[in-house]
Amino acid sequence: MQHFLTDIHQILSVTRYNFRMWRGNLRVILTFLLAFILCFLLSDKVASFAYKMETSMQIVEPFIWTFGDSNSILLISLLLILLFADMPFLGAGVPYYLVRMNRRNWLIGQALYVATATLIYMVFILGSTAVICMQNSFSGNMWSHTAALLGYSNAGEAIVIPALVKTLEMSFPYQCMITIFGLMLMYTLLMVFIMLYFNIKKGQFAGILSAFAFSLYGFLLNPELVKTIFQLPDELMYKANVAIGWLSPLNHATYHMHNFGYDLLPRMWHTYAIFAALIVIFYILTRRAIKKYNFNFIGNDL
Repeated sequence: MQHFLTDIHQILSVTRYNFRMWRGNLRVILTFLLAFILCFLLSDKVASFAYKMETSMQIVEPFIWTFGDSNSILLISLLLILLFADMPFLGAGVPYYLVRMNRRNWLIGQALYVATATLIYMVFILGSTAVICMQNSFSGNMWSHTAALLGYSNAGEAIVIPALVKTLEMSFPYQCMITIFGLMLMYTLLMVFIMLYFNIKKGQFAGILSAFAFSLYGFLLNPELVKTIFQLPDELMYKANVAIGWLSPLNHATYHMHNFGYDLLPRMWHTYAIFAALIVIFYILTRRAIKKYNFNFIGNDL
């Protein structure tokens, strides 16, 4: 029991150390500033539409539409690459930790930091979208007339808001919001563990490049892009959609790209299982890489 408590204390101390690196960090400030600007650009269209139609919104709907399609998720995840670009933090405090704990606890502390920072980032986006649209919102767990207009007419497509009928009919706002938190958390953990592995194995530039390659892979596996490149006929598009839904991590992170009972897309538990398996694989690879990593500490330099 004492050994377990010691491990927990060491993991939390690493996590706290990483968060202390946020103090006065312009890169972190820029990440959250750009996230707010992105929220404003995505939510302002909905707010303007609701004002024009004289309808109200459910307060978490702008957040849900922000993560409503793969392109928006890609933009938001690219900002997370900026936030985690210098992981693992190899500052002057690292020797202090590594001589007092094993590298496994240090690595778990990095994972806990990523998960906590991602949740903070998501809560910030939720708060930003709610503040932008709160003047014309309600808190009840039901879809608004604005969502119905966007979903059941061409209005959503006209202003490029992914208010899909599938989302409206198969869920409620708060349940949908919680699911989006889970999907983004799993997607981010996978992306950062890939980045962390290549960072330790090949260097920081390779780590950042691997994260961009991971994002680019998801972006290129886009049904419309695949249709254009391979000139697929319309009758094959359903099969292409299903295949991409299974193969693209970006589509796995998109709420409506799941099977709710009437198609062949992955179910939510499939996505969680796939993400969890890949995260475990890259965690094991990173743990092996960190064992062979040579930390050369010279004064305050690494």
